[in-house]
Amino acid sequence: MLKGRKTFILLAGMILCLSISGMFCLKAQASDQKEYLDSLSVGITPIIDPTTGTANDQAIKELTELAQTGKPQAAEESDLVMVNVQVAMNVRAEASEESDKVGVLYKDCGGRILERKDGWTRLKSGELIGWASDEYLLFGEDAEAMADDVGNLIVTIETEILRVRDEPNTDADVVGLLTGDDELEIIEFIDDDWISVEYEEETRYVSSEFVDVYFHIDEGETLAAIKLREEEERQAKLTANQGAVVVGGDDLRLLAALIQCEAGSETYNGKLAVGAVVMNRVRSGAYPNTISGVIFASGQFTPALNGKVARVYTSGNIMDSCYEAAQAAINGETNVGEATHFRRAGNHDGLLIDHQVFW
Repeated sequence: MLKGRKTFILLAGMILCLSISGMFCLKAQASDQKEYLDSLSVGITPIIDPTTGTANDQAIKELTELAQTGKPQAAEESDLVMVNVQVAMNVRAEASEESDKVGVLYKDCGGRILERKDGWTRLKSGELIGWASDEYLLFGEDAEAMADDVGNLIVTIETEILRVRDEPNTDADVVGLLTGDDELEIIEFIDDDWISVEYEEETRYVSSEFVDVYFHIDEGETLAAIKLREEEERQAKLTANQGAVVVGGDDLRLLAALIQCEAGSETYNGKLAVGAVVMNRVRSGAYPNTISGVIFASGQFTPALNGKVARVYTSGNIMDSCYEAAQAAINGETNVGEATHFRRAGNHDGLLIDHQVFW
């Protein structure tokens, strides 16, 4: 529209007279009006109609400024801010490097400007609010260009069941059904009725009537969120299934007997941890690849060396919880990650479960 206003001033072929009171006149020959209209860029006609000589107050204000200064009125600056780092940057409680750290912004994260001063910007990115150094930020057109490059259009489902089709029409085959909890990554708008999306690594189509589309930019993390995420990741690693091992009934009974000897008085978590250590050794190339080989390896498990495991195994007097823990460990369950050692808690660092430490 600004370009059109400039054309109006330069090419209209008439004199625009503007006064403080807002009155104006246009001097032009009636025969020149059609040529004048054709010269206007899109967007000028709604501002001022030369056939009627009427204009709205905002148009008068803008044209007055343009006539007097030769410059259009400055557009309102965007409040978008983007991070310009290779990995991450700290966000502070105050506009100072000495201030407390309140969170982290990562590469390609964005947010909204709340305040700017002394080379620092107070911003909001997701739940994170704080000050970041302008040295590592992009603003205005630079920020918008980066956002366009790294952002994603996300489709959220606004109906209980959404049909995914192999072509953009209601007669096409349905290749999948999605629920309201699912999310899809948009590829493009086909028309007013259909959107192409990525579904099971293929380009498929959904009706735009039943979805909502929003533009997503990665957000920063508060220190509390980072701590929670890292704890969840640690727990996930500790409990990630290690893969089942095919064993016989005797192996299950032998492992249950060892668990009872080593952790019979512990909670189920303590029993599972002992079983997981044995199975981690079975999977490791540094130990024998059988349960009996691991349990009776020289110098490893004291109850096996002194004959206690054999006695419990022979008696068959083994608690159900020990059998359950043994079976779970054989199936790949673990609560100690890939730990291959344990001992009574005391003078060794590691993961403490009940009265034993695992590493």
